Amino acid sequence: MPNSRTAPTRVSTTPPPSEPTMLYLIKQVELAVRDRLDDLFRPVGLTALQYTALTTLEQYPDLTSAQLARQSFVTAQTMADMVVALEKRGLIQRHRDESDRRRLVLSLSADGKALLRKFRKRVSTLEEQMLRDMSERQVSTVRKTLQSCLTSIATAD
Repeated sequence: MPNSRTAPTRVSTTPPPSEPTMLYLIKQVELAVRDRLDDLFRPVGLTALQYTALTTLEQYPDLTSAQLARQSFVTAQTMADMVVALEKRGLIQRHRDESDRRRLVLSLSADGKALLRKFRKRVSTLEEQMLRDMSERQVSTVRKTLQSCLTSIATAD
């Protein structure tokens, strides 16, 4: 039985030679999800990245284009192009920030909100498929673990 003064054992992040790294697995999941979202939204002429931007605006309305880029994990230039495309389609709108009239912010339009409502169940089904072999407890653990990973990497020097 370990003594209470014993230093905690560090978990090795180096996998055995036959197992992929965590970074590789996370990236593969992200790519697989992105492929599936692209397939899901292709019929309406939307990409997975555009969908991500719309859902980000749904959660955090009135973001600047630069803030939306950071929240959507794309460059400012990519977001600038995306904003133009989404605005042309009538899915988002620009307006003056009520608290700082010099700032232009973005929000979902009625059509953008309707599009997200239309696809909400299909996106939920995709997530359910991804998690179908896990118990509720495992899903909760994965969610907490990924959140912890995100926090750790975001606060790393």
